[in-house]
Amino acid sequence: MQYTRLGSTGLEISRIALGCMSYGVPERGGHPWSMPEEESRESIRRALEAGVTFFDTANVYSDGTSEEIVGRALRDMASRDDVVIATKVHGRMRPGPNGAGLSRRAILTEVDNSLRRLGVDHVDLYQIHRFDPMTPVEETMEALHDVVRAGKARYLGASSMWAWQFQQMQHVAERHGWTPFVSMQDHYNLLMREEEREMLPYCEATGVGATPWSPLARGRLTRPWDSETARSDTDEFGKGLYRDDDARIVDAVAQVARERGVTPAQVALAWVMRRPAVSAPIVGTTKPHHLDDAVAAVELELSDDEAARLEEHYAPRENAGFA
Repeated sequence: MQYTRLGSTGLEISRIALGCMSYGVPERGGHPWSMPEEESRESIRRALEAGVTFFDTANVYSDGTSEEIVGRALRDMASRDDVVIATKVHGRMRPGPNGAGLSRRAILTEVDNSLRRLGVDHVDLYQIHRFDPMTPVEETMEALHDVVRAGKARYLGASSMWAWQFQQMQHVAERHGWTPFVSMQDHYNLLMREEEREMLPYCEATGVGATPWSPLARGRLTRPWDSETARSDTDEFGKGLYRDDDARIVDAVAQVARERGVTPAQVALAWVMRRPAVSAPIVGTTKPHHLDDAVAAVELELSDDEAARLEEHYAPRENAGFA
């Protein structure tokens, strides 16, 4: 495993982050394909043995049970000082008013709930899962700053939104002397490259570390286009992210993989990590070979010619994944 800094911070992270949306009680929340605790613990154990130190979850994953499973596993298997724990806030955790969003009330309530489920007194990276148009930016940024001042989070991060919204939030923090975001977890892979227009250049220019989600396009980049999995059959969110003509890109990934004698997943991940702004892609694993591919991708260097072949069939599209 290789290690790097998260953006321009001093925080050292593994070059691969383990995405923990795969772990949780299948009957809870909106991820019926998630892995129950025993299987999740084995996956986390393998990640730790491979040198992964960066673990990314969210309060909304499997109705909070992802945080519970990840927290118990890391307490049993690793020193708290040796791992970087990230979680998120925004999604709906209960019905009725104030059960979601980025109001001061929601943030201060949910950070305590996340810490309780994880069994820790702080998280290393506390991220807003999406932009909240219903809450003033000043209210959100001050509440997040207070979370850091209270010692409940060491750094702040954000996830998918328009670049102008992200810049607005950063500007508000800078103007008031509040804690800014140090990371952006955005939707970026060979099938969704719209972040190359504004978000990734902004991150690179300002020292924000990108930690892309779905770097393998919900697995679409790792298998023949027409194949299906238990997740793809039940992942309603993922069904609207990509287009039928993306099959040509998937074919190009498979061709480069055959020529290099590696898997398509390694090629697709290596391509994401070529981007200077990317600190660590978020990789979800449900099978042992998923982790093996992610670790191997860290050492795979693609040539400029190979990258051009992977990119040539991409066509502009509407940015997806903000909702």
